[in-house]
Amino acid sequence: MFLLSSAEIILLLLTLASIVFYLLGALATYHFFRVLDVAKTDFTPPLSLMIPVCGLDAGAWDNWMSFVEQDYPNYEILFGVRDVNDPAIGVLKQLIEKFPEKVRLYTGLAPLGANHKDSILNYLLAQAKHEYLVFADSDIQVTSNYLQTIISPLADPKVGLVTCAFIGKTPQSLEAAIASFGRCFDFIPSALIARIIDGAVRFAVGATLVTRASTLADAGGLQFNRIGSDYNLGKRITEAGYQIELSHYILESDTGSDRLWEIIIREVRWARTIRFNRGRQYYGMVICFGTVYSLLLLLMAGGSQWAIALALLTWLIRYFQVLVILICVNAPKLTPWLWSLPLRDFLSLGIWLWGAFGQQVFWRGRYLQIEGDGIIQEQADGYTKDVKINSVN
Repeated sequence: MFLLSSAEIILLLLTLASIVFYLLGALATYHFFRVLDVAKTDFTPPLSLMIPVCGLDAGAWDNWMSFVEQDYPNYEILFGVRDVNDPAIGVLKQLIEKFPEKVRLYTGLAPLGANHKDSILNYLLAQAKHEYLVFADSDIQVTSNYLQTIISPLADPKVGLVTCAFIGKTPQSLEAAIASFGRCFDFIPSALIARIIDGAVRFAVGATLVTRASTLADAGGLQFNRIGSDYNLGKRITEAGYQIELSHYILESDTGSDRLWEIIIREVRWARTIRFNRGRQYYGMVICFGTVYSLLLLLMAGGSQWAIALALLTWLIRYFQVLVILICVNAPKLTPWLWSLPLRDFLSLGIWLWGAFGQQVFWRGRYLQIEGDGIIQEQADGYTKDVKINSVN
């Protein structure tokens, strides 16, 4: 018989709770991707694909070409750029020259608020020709069935929004692998567990959002001074009486050549976004870091046999969860990087702790202050609502 200190008891309970979380995450992921049937429809309404652009990401041409080369009968692509001197404009003009009937570009889109992305989307909304809308990030590359797959759930009038998870399946560096691990092994199982607990999806992920213009109007439209506007839009669409569907389509998002510090700053922004949008639920994420807790407990217990056994069990279950996810999302090229999972888990705990404090985030070269339930403000405003936009087509 042995006695544990208060700290050891806390770490033990957190580790055990995390084991349950890992197992539930594996089960939820397997059920979603391998058990649930994906409804196949011939639903192909005309749609407007809107892509806000800021800067020229690596692989931008290939990303944007993938949007143009869709196996979909009737759609338009609208690109929006805030700064008329943005280096992306030259590349986008080349795209227009190649596909003048499909692609349009709008530049000089002065901010309507601190959230420049939603500001650009609002300008594009005014130019869109169709009822069905797709909002997509500019740094993703999609397959030819992208539009057909993500639009299908909207054949059901009760569905008001479709959203997609995103990962980097082919990291070229340790930093890229670490970034992808967070999206793949932490976000996806957490989202699917939340889907089960809530009985439905009550959030959205901004890399791709699919909706109708009428549904967007019912939810109050886009908001220009909010961080986590994708989550907030999902919440408002749910409150308007619609369902949200998480698509089985996994986006391939470039994890790029970001340095570790840049990844940390971005993920701290995401963490604070979750905290301000979800409130107390943020602190429930404390059970997501069992691998780290098990090692801390092992140290505090002085290498006791029971602590060694618990640590081994925790890590085995964590790797089991990870392998299930890799198979379900078809990301075999992440496998060679699995040796770095301990680094990812320690980093995730540190980011979660850092995100639990503070009201400022760094976003696209700007420091933004967060208040209330996610309202953001830049130190220098200077926003305008009456602007003349430049159309290039």
